[in-house]
Amino acid sequence: MATPSYRTADATVSAYDAASVTPADDGALRPTRALYIGGAGNAKVDMALGNTVTFTGLQAGTVLPIQVTRVYSTDTTATNILALY
Repeated sequence: MATPSYRTADATVSAYDAASVTPADDGALRPTRALYIGGAGNAKVDMALGNTVTFTGLQAGTVLPIQVTRVYSTDTTATNILALY
């Protein structure tokens, strides 16, 4: 697995780009700086170093400062997700 590009980046620097995320069980993203959750729910993701976790009870408007390489369609109920880079 490639080293995540933000692993040593200054976490206080704002995002420079964003892209809509379509959750997919077989799709990959370049490592994110964060995820924006537009609609409340859960998000199952692959973290940049390989662990799969589910964040539950996310509120609309939440910014998760996490580096992920996948947002699964299975077990993800949150909507309007944006990847922040």
